[in-house]
Amino acid sequence: MPKKSEESLKITAITPENAASVLAAAYNRRITSEQVREIAQAGQLLRADGTINLLEYVAFLAGDNANG
Repeated sequence: MPKKSEESLKITAITPENAASVLAAAYNRRITSEQVREIAQAGQLLRADGTINLLEYVAFLAGDNANG
């Protein structure tokens, strides 16, 4: 049985650093926390506590790509 990590990720409140790690692993490419933070700020997705909702972030990226 796999061990649970002491700190589980909450995709509705994830730091740009953790989001970068998750996205880099998913897409098998280098993604920095600065890149995530810039996009989150552009989409007004960054919360006062410094976290983002990963689902909203990915939806923003998809919409941005769809619009050119």
